[in-house]
Formats: sequence, structure tokens, C-alpha cells
Amino acid sequence: MKVLVTDAHYKHALGAIRCLGKHKIEVISASHYKNAQGFYSKFSSKEVIYPNPHHEQEFTDFMMDFLKNNPVDVVLPIGYVTSVALSKNLENFQALTKIPLASWAEMEKASSKDKTMDFAESIGVRIPKKYALPSEIDHFPVVLKGTKESGHINYVNSQEELEKLDQTDSIIQEYIQGEGYGFFALMDHGQEKAIFMHKRRREYPITGGASTSAVSIYDEKLKETGLKILRGLNWHGVAMVEFKKNPQGEFVLMEINPKFWGSLDLAIVSGVEFPYLAVKLALGENFDPVLDYKKQVIYRWPFPDDTLRLFAKPSSLGIYLLDCLNPMVKSNIWLSDCRPNWVEFKKTFYTLWSRIKRKELKYPHGRPENI
Repeated sequence: MKVLVTDAHYKHALGAIRCLGKHKIEVISASHYKNAQGFYSKFSSKEVIYPNPHHEQEFTDFMMDFLKNNPVDVVLPIGYVTSVALSKNLENFQALTKIPLASWAEMEKASSKDKTMDFAESIGVRIPKKYALPSEIDHFPVVLKGTKESGHINYVNSQEELEKLDQTDSIIQEYIQGEGYGFFALMDHGQEKAIFMHKRRREYPITGGASTSAVSIYDEKLKETGLKILRGLNWHGVAMVEFKKNPQGEFVLMEINPKFWGSLDLAIVSGVEFPYLAVKLALGENFDPVLDYKKQVIYRWPFPDDTLRLFAKPSSLGIYLLDCLNPMVKSNIWLSDCRPNWVEFKKTFYTLWSRIKRKELKYPHGRPENI
């Protein structure tokens, strides 16, 4: 069997490559970066450099031509932009290969924060208060979010700060205090085939961002809320539903990531091999739903994530060192497949220096105050 994994520059693409490789699947790693970390994995049998998927037509044309001349059994999209591009052209691609991906009608609803929030509210899921106009804001801080891909986010503490920011294609929400939780699933047209949940231990940026360390957990209410959303969307493929648990104990929806997620390694080591299961789903193979997994498994991503967090918050040195020394804390550093980790180790210090130089290390999205 041959599987092409996109976005090989992401840490979770490396996790997918390793997962599939351990199952003796031939993996083709693909990215628009020539030094993508996944290219260096011993489980990567071939490396493909495609056009930047932000240039959607150029990317889709390349992928169509490549698949016509290099047949593969399954394409496993990892990143947001590639998932969107493939979903928009799903029917054409499915004439050439199998892709475990939602249709564009579903993807568009999950990709748009506006549409996501409207849908979640309509089915009774708690969402942050949304302000249609800046003049409606009755309490600061607020969060200014781009309506599409994760990453465009600013914490805003006053009207004056808000006026200085570009509000194009953005929504304004109340700032929700609380700890970050994730519900993850592989769905077969609205029916769960695998589930997983985690709680963030550390994240970067320190004001709220991707997990640098997380722990596997089980929470019945979190499961019910996550499944309510994905079943309601009749979702197909993988997705992450991100929440914050507020001081009142409610799970408040932050967003849906209609793709594989950054903390994928934790699910895999806990016993839910989402990449392998997604391939089986794409091929139409029957398998028993994976609804149980190991709990209280701790995982961390040292390079660059947890190291950047350490420099952004030096007071976390103690727990950082304890995790390094604790053999029960897992990480994506594999001595048996260490070349990708060495690549990321070298990149970490360039990234660190760049963010310090731009004064974006500690609060790249701003600092929420008065909370």
C-alpha cells in the first residue's frame, strides 16, 4: 500500500508518517518546504515538493498531474490549506485516489468561525459572546480572530487598541478564561469511528495557543459536546473540536479544526492511531470503533514548541526539567528516527532569535489584561 502524506513540515505530519511506517505502509512525504522535517524520517520512502497550497489552482493542478503519473492508494491531508484545496476538488481527486476528507459543504461550515459559531449556537453548544460591532463591546479584554485558518488572533484590551488593528475578515469575541481541552474524532459520515480527548498542560504562546505538553483524559461531557457538533455536521474524516472550560465548569467552544491536529502524537501513543484508521476508512475497510484508550498519558513536543515556551516563561524551568527527566513523559524525539528531530532542534534557535528580535516571543498576539 502507498500513502501520500501532505504538509510534511508539520510535527503532526511526522507523527502520521511514523505511524503509517510502523504498519509497513509505503509513505510518500510531501510539502512545499524543501527542508520539511518529515522528509528526513526513515519511514519516508519518497519526497515530493509541491507548490504552496495557498496558490490553490497551482497546487491542485500539480497534485492532479502527480497522481495521474504516480498512483497512490490514499492521500492523507494534514494541514488546513491543503485540506481545503483538496476538499474543494474532492470529486476530481477521488477519480484518482482515496481521500478521507469531508465534502466542501461540510468543510466550509467547519472552516468559517462565523458559520461554526452560528451552527454550534443553533444546537445548544456554549460559545463566546460575539460582538457584531466594536461599539457593542461592553467588557474588555476581547479576542479578534480571523474568520478562517488558525493563527490570526489578537487579544485586545481597549477600544484604542482595537482601532489600531486590521479588522478585515475577522470576528470579535469575549475572552474566555479557563483551561484548554480538545475532543478529537474520526467520523464516517456522522458516525464516530475513533475518539480521543486531551487537556493542555502547557501551550505556546503562553496567552493561548498550540499544546507544548498535554495529557490524555476522558470526560463524558466533553465527549457528548464534541460528538454533538460533529454528528450535527454529518462530518467525514478527522477533526478537532477545541474548548475552554470556564470557571463555571462549562465547555465553551473555541473552534473546529477540520483536519489533523498538532498534538496527534499523544493520541497515537495513547492507543488511537488516527492516521492508520483514516487510511482504513478511506479504503472502505471495516474495523471496530476505537472508543477507549490510555488515560493520563503525558506528552510533550520539545522542539520548537516547549523550548519556545520555556524562554517565553522562564518560571516554568522546573516543570520543564522534571518532564525531561521523567521517563513516563513521552515526546516525539525518537532515537530510532532522530534525523527529523535534529532538523527541528537546529531550527528552534533560529526561530527563538527571530521572535526575540521582533519582540514577539512572549506575547505575539498581545496580552489580555484586566482578567
